[in-house]
Amino acid sequence: MPAMHLFEYAVLRVVPRVEREEFLNVGVILYCKDQRFLQVQCAVPEARLRAFAPDLDLAEVAARLHAFERICEGRAAGGTIGQLPIAERFRWLTATRSTVVQCSPVHPGRCPDAAETLQRLLTQLVR
Repeated sequence: MPAMHLFEYAVLRVVPRVEREEFLNVGVILYCKDQRFLQVQCAVPEARLRAFAPDLDLAEVAARLHAFERICEGRAAGGTIGQLPIAERFRWLTATRSTVVQCSPVHPGRCPDAAETLQRLLTQLVR
């Protein structure tokens, strides 16, 4: 039986009008300390977003999601936050915020392979 590793994840949501508390899932961010893994995967359903929020600036949403990717990568391109240790980057990315792109609460789990688990969660929760 393969070794099981603790992981944490959150679902990325587009919240066009924060006051209405309506959202559409667009991605998953997953952190696994044991595997030194922090990655975000997105699948932005543009047609659904346009139907859900016709006035939404999709370029702005894409830019915000790309910022999550840069920070996860942990290089200078991620700015000051992108250069923090991996656990701190995950905590910063999943912190509560009131913007057009938000995270769900953080959920724990156990898995043998973080990358495979990220793809499974993306399929189950976003696609």
